[in-house]
Amino acid sequence: MMPDENFASSFAARWIEGPGKVSGGGGDGGGFGYWQPRTQHLPQQQQQEGSPAIPPYTDFDRSYFRAYSDIAIHKEMIQDRVRTETYLAAIMKYRHLIFDKVVLDVGCGTGILAIFCAAAGAKRVYAVDASEIAELARHVVEDNNLSDRVTVLFGRVEDVSINEKVDIIISEWMGYMLLHENMLPSIIFSRDKWLKPGGLILPSHASLFMAPVTYADRYHERIGFWRDVHGIKMSAMLQLAKHSSHREPHIEIIPRENVVTRPILVKDVDCYTVTIQELESVTTRFCVTSTLRAPLHGFAFWFDAAFGGPAVYPSEQHLQLPLMGPVDKISRVLCHKKQEMGSDEEIMLSTAPGKPPTHWKQTMLYLYDPMTLNKGQKIAGCVTVSQSKENRRFLDIRLEFSVGGRTRVKVAEMR
Repeated sequence: MMPDENFASSFAARWIEGPGKVSGGGGDGGGFGYWQPRTQHLPQQQQQEGSPAIPPYTDFDRSYFRAYSDIAIHKEMIQDRVRTETYLAAIMKYRHLIFDKVVLDVGCGTGILAIFCAAAGAKRVYAVDASEIAELARHVVEDNNLSDRVTVLFGRVEDVSINEKVDIIISEWMGYMLLHENMLPSIIFSRDKWLKPGGLILPSHASLFMAPVTYADRYHERIGFWRDVHGIKMSAMLQLAKHSSHREPHIEIIPRENVVTRPILVKDVDCYTVTIQELESVTTRFCVTSTLRAPLHGFAFWFDAAFGGPAVYPSEQHLQLPLMGPVDKISRVLCHKKQEMGSDEEIMLSTAPGKPPTHWKQTMLYLYDPMTLNKGQKIAGCVTVSQSKENRRFLDIRLEFSVGGRTRVKVAEMR
C-alpha cells in the first residue's frame, strides 16, 4: 500500500532547509538541507558478554545518518547502473546460497538490495538503516507484498536486536577512497555477531588503489584560468586558487590516459577476516615508473570490490529455484541477469579510471604546483590513510614522495 497522506505530510514536514553542506553521505552530502528526526534513535544496546564492542553513538554519527535521509542521495546511488547492476548480478550468481536462507542488509536505504534478495528466494531478510529513510523503506516493502519476509529495522546495526544468526550479509558500505565514511566496521560488527560459520559476505573483498596523474586541462580550468580573464590580469587570484584546489580532495572522472604509472595497491580488504583496528591507519610504501613525459599534477585514488563466494559452498546443480510469486517481475529480471553472465564469471565492481563511470568517480589529490616527469623516471614514497581523530568517518591523508631528487609532502583531509 502507499503511505497515507498524513504520514507523507508529516515526513515531508521534517525537511529543514539549510544552506550548509551536511558532512557524510554517498553523494554530495545533501547541501540543500537535512532531515530532522521525528522519532528518537534506538537506545544504544548494552554489550553482551562475548559480543563485539558497541561503538559510542556520537553527534557526528547523527549528522551522518541525517544526511542519508536525503532522497537525492539514494536516487544517485540507485541510478548508478554499474553499482546497482553489479549487486544484482552478484545476488543472481549466489541465488542458490540465498534461497531459503536468512539475509542481513546493513545500511539498507530504500530497501532495494533487501528486495532483490527476497526476490532471489531468501526466507527472511533483515534490512537495517539508521536514517529516517527506513520509515519509507517499510512502505516500499509493503508495496511489494514482502512484509512477511523483509523486516526493516530503524537504528544502527550495532544497536538493533536480531534473535538469530544469518547466512548472508550484504551491504553497499564503500565510500570515496573506499574507506571514507568508515562504514566497514559496521560490517565487521555484524559478521562477528551474527554471521554463521561459512556464511557469505557481499562484497567479499575490496582493494584501494592510487596512481600519479597528469591533468593539464583540469589544472588550467582550476588554476590557469586566473592568469587572464577576458583580457584582465588576475594573477593575484592564483595563490588562493591553488590553496583551494590543494587543501582537500576532489571527486571527479580521471581519464585512463592521464594515469602515468601502473596502479599502486594501498590496501587489500578481506571482509571475512579484516579487523576494525587495521582500518584505523593504513600505510603503504611505493616505487613506480612513469610511462611518459608529462607534468605531474597529483594522485588519484579508486577502488575495486569483488563479489566472491565463501571458500566452500554447495553446487546449484539440480537445485530448483522457483520464481517468488508476488515479485515475479523482479525474479524474471534476476533470471535474465543470470543468463547474461557465465556461472564462473568473476563479479567485480571497479571505479578505476577508464572503467564505466560510477557515482564514486575517482578521488584526486592535486599538488600545489605541478612537477616535471620524464619517461622512465621513478616516483617513490609513502602514503598513509588514517581515520580522523576529529571524526572517525573522515580521512586524514599524508603523501610523501620523491621525483628526481625533489621531495614533496601532501597532507589533506577527506571530510
